[in-house]
Amino acid sequence: LLTGLSTRIGGPAESPFGMNLSFNVGDNPENVRANREAFLKELGTREEALAIPRQIHSSTVLRADHPGIYPDCDGLVTDKTRLFLSVTVADCIPVFLFEKKKKVIAAIHSGWRGTVAAIVVQGVRKMMEEYGAEPAAMSAYVGPAASICCYEVSPEVASRFDSRFVRQMSGKPHVDLKGTVLHQLLSVGIPSAAIDVNPLCTISESSLFHSFRRDGAKSGRMMGVIGLK
Repeated sequence: LLTGLSTRIGGPAESPFGMNLSFNVGDNPENVRANREAFLKELGTREEALAIPRQIHSSTVLRADHPGIYPDCDGLVTDKTRLFLSVTVADCIPVFLFEKKKKVIAAIHSGWRGTVAAIVVQGVRKMMEEYGAEPAAMSAYVGPAASICCYEVSPEVASRFDSRFVRQMSGKPHVDLKGTVLHQLLSVGIPSAAIDVNPLCTISESSLFHSFRRDGAKSGRMMGVIGLK
């Protein structure tokens, strides 16, 4: 099993986007290609081996059998070796799943809309439906993302979350996305000891992570990758 997540460290010094891995933020495409090549080389793979969801903040998870673009989805599952599933993030949560018995993996992009729609639950179900995977044999990694300390939302958005994961801070609602996703993973039967939640906040860790909430149009994107070698 191979997993990796890029940071904002690296990339061309003259670029305001730094180590950006997305072609959709207005960055110079040549820089993006060079950044992707450097990151994927570090992981021992190449772009030609990536399965890439064209993310739309949905709860749709698709089966991936070959590299390439998968439109209108926010998660992919596979049992193929040397096929690397990817997601791009800059505050949304990258979630990786691995089922050790059947050797099945998933990569999921869980923003606030995907989290409300429980996309990680859809990912687990897709692994079960397509490959007979068992939640009890799964492990999960919930990556760095906007944390409750900094993730202020509107009252309307807050109302869509379980009140256990909403906290009033300085009179404004803040949402715990990672806590919600952890709860969802536990609810489908993944053992708590097999779930690793990264505590770092993409908004506050400004030297380490891209953050759309913090930097707006000047924010690059990070890439998360998981594959069976």
